[in-house]
Amino acid sequence: MRHIHALSLIAASLVAPSAMAQDKGNLNIYCSMQIEWCTLAANEFSKQTGVKVNTSFKGSGETFAQVKAESTNPKGDVWFGGTGDPHLQAAEEGLSEVYQSPMMKDLHPWATYQAQISGYKTVGIYAGALGFSYNTEVLTKKKITPPACWADLVKPEFKGDVQMANPAASGTAYTALATLVQVFGEDKAFDYLKALHKNISNYPKSGTGPVKAVARGEAAVGVSFMHDVPGEKKNGFPVEMAAPCEGTGYEVGSMSILKGARNMENAKKFYDWALTPDAQKLAALAKQYQLPSNKNSPQPPEAPRFSSIKLIQYDFKKYGSSAERKRLLEKWEKDVNSLLRG
Repeated sequence: MRHIHALSLIAASLVAPSAMAQDKGNLNIYCSMQIEWCTLAANEFSKQTGVKVNTSFKGSGETFAQVKAESTNPKGDVWFGGTGDPHLQAAEEGLSEVYQSPMMKDLHPWATYQAQISGYKTVGIYAGALGFSYNTEVLTKKKITPPACWADLVKPEFKGDVQMANPAASGTAYTALATLVQVFGEDKAFDYLKALHKNISNYPKSGTGPVKAVARGEAAVGVSFMHDVPGEKKNGFPVEMAAPCEGTGYEVGSMSILKGARNMENAKKFYDWALTPDAQKLAALAKQYQLPSNKNSPQPPEAPRFSSIKLIQYDFKKYGSSAERKRLLEKWEKDVNSLLRG
């Protein structure tokens, strides 16, 4: 019996390190990008590191609200993707951790600027310009000229045929709201939004909602990030994109480690990994065509080029602040969303 017990102890000592090596712990990711990219990134990171990754998917506005609600009992470790403004607001409100990745030296200036203005509580992982998606078949059937300017979307022929996400839930739509204020000035921007409201058929919660609706013929035009269009086109949908002639804003999609993360070491590992060229290549494999933040990451040929778009000097510091975001959202709710449509 003693002999058998000794063999059992030896066997246990041989197995234990192997089992421990396989168990690299957990990581909880709140993802505000397309589900295909999130899933691919989570699976690849898990495969490379042995970390078990749990993901949940919500727009960046909704994720910010969740992170804020959970601040006394954090459940997430990393907030991955989504427009940068809510990430900056989370940083301002102390909901994210300071972390300077060793990968920072390899990033484009727009990505490191995002880190600097947040006190290194977030970082840029991709960039994308705001614009329109439109369904060519729907417009041809209705004999409507495709939109080329913001002014086109308020024309009578687009009545009930435009979608934009809800800016309180969607970072994309908040970027649109802040962009219009910067392009036209606040008073004219809100006059425009009231006129646009009459043509809106639906305000989805997610920023990708409008482009998906447009691709499937449920709306003629969507206000969305232009990089969301090529993937729908590759899937066989009759959808094209345009950049507004008056000028448009852009996002710096961001990533943050959440304050009080339970799996801090794994959160830092993922953060560093997500900034590498190999990790950023996964976006194009998932048919996501943003501009990657690492200088050594190849730019997908399908990605809209900033050089061909009339971009404004988007004020990330101002429009990423808690006070300004709260004020604009309350004004939109009171002055625009409360109005009857049609």
